[in-house]
Amino acid sequence: MSLPQLSPQLLDQQPELLPDYGKLLALPEKIIQFGTGVLLRGLPDYFVNKANAEGIFNGRIVVVKSTSTGGTDTFSEQQNIFSHSIRGIENGQQIDESVINTSISRTLAAASDWLDILECAHNSQLNIVISNTTEVGIQLVDDNIFANPPSSFPGKLTAYLLERYRAFNGAPESGMVIIPTELIVGNGPKLKAIVLEQARRHDLDEAFVEWLEKHNHFCSSLVDRIVPGKPDAETIEALSEKQGFRDDLLIVSEVYRLWAIEGGQHVRDVLSFAQADKGVVIEPNIDLFRELKLRLLNGTHTLASGLAFLHGLDTVREAMENAETAQFIADVMLKELAPSIPYDVDPAQAQEFGNQVLDRFRNPFIRHQLIDITVQYTAKMKMRNIPTLLNHYQKSEEVPALFAKGFAAFLRFMKPVMHKDNAYYGERDGQPYSIRCDAAAYFDEKWKNAASPVDLAQQVLSDVSLWDTDLTLLPGFADAVKGYMTEPVVTGTSTL
Repeated sequence: MSLPQLSPQLLDQQPELLPDYGKLLALPEKIIQFGTGVLLRGLPDYFVNKANAEGIFNGRIVVVKSTSTGGTDTFSEQQNIFSHSIRGIENGQQIDESVINTSISRTLAAASDWLDILECAHNSQLNIVISNTTEVGIQLVDDNIFANPPSSFPGKLTAYLLERYRAFNGAPESGMVIIPTELIVGNGPKLKAIVLEQARRHDLDEAFVEWLEKHNHFCSSLVDRIVPGKPDAETIEALSEKQGFRDDLLIVSEVYRLWAIEGGQHVRDVLSFAQADKGVVIEPNIDLFRELKLRLLNGTHTLASGLAFLHGLDTVREAMENAETAQFIADVMLKELAPSIPYDVDPAQAQEFGNQVLDRFRNPFIRHQLIDITVQYTAKMKMRNIPTLLNHYQKSEEVPALFAKGFAAFLRFMKPVMHKDNAYYGERDGQPYSIRCDAAAYFDEKWKNAASPVDLAQQVLSDVSLWDTDLTLLPGFADAVKGYMTEPVVTGTSTL
């Protein structure tokens, strides 16, 4: 007997799954969210849903799918309701629970529903913008904000805010609280600067620019929760049997959650959902939260993902169960990254945070695919790890050997062996893998023209246009990377 699909109709038939769900579905729209990814659904949307259940925020989310691939059919079929399995350890207790999330009201595709998206700007209650468009999404490009739709996320946001300004004649109270969650240092001010530049390039009224600057709050934020991509078939089947229904939007996450948002009292008042969970932190300065997470959790992910993947492993959990890769992960984090964070961090606090991260990596319930961590590998390496590397050399001339090993693995992972339909593929054990990185074409050319792996390393490390600095000038670092470029990556060796 097949299981029924999660939907409002199922909740009608089985009200015990979510009592009073009708009241939740009737709540007004208060947030517009650019991005449909699992991280947004597993963290911001989780907090909003929890607050709604407690009668605190009482608002729902309009989700905008900004990419050109895929569609919104699955969201439509389930009327945007999805389940969220939360599994892990908290305060020494094992947690294994499932939540039905009704926080999303509509899912609109920017390519086909742009006018409907702009219409949301006319809703006075909808005064929050959330985004997650990956690290490369917040970039200034030659965009047309009057297109249907603009090509970039900042272009879309500029058009949306212009529509908002016009709808309310620039009233101060019509300003928005805008919270990018892309993992970029100072993501709030950076997004604001791009929006202002788009306004300038399009010769928009000075009054609009003044409204942007005075009455809109671009808040830097940091998200921290491991929410892997689509669960594997075995996990989906087990959770479906346990829940008693099929959910094509099912997400799984760890218990740990943190959304640190930079803001004052006005931001706290607007983001009233923060009251529902200690995982939402609103403070005037969130640099400490950002640096610990960016450099230790994300930085370690970036240095270890390619290395562990080429070692023949597929998930973070497998990497933590393998003695050699687990040792590499612990040592590169605690011995090389933690002491070199480019921020004034108490060493004991960095070590404590690092040990928490290791526990999270060991979560037996999470299957975080290493190949997913390598998406936009080059941008992540530059943003997450190069500042730490440079700060290491500010403090010491000792070569960070483990960092060099992880960097060499990154270079080897970025070796395409096949190019098909505008996609690039590497090879592991005779099988292709996808290189989902904007720099794939760059590395394809470099690898084809390099005389050897050592020559490739020299060219890439010295490319100032890629790293904003010449990494061969760091004493001993290039030689260490080149040394690892010639060693095999074979399970059971000590070389990784």
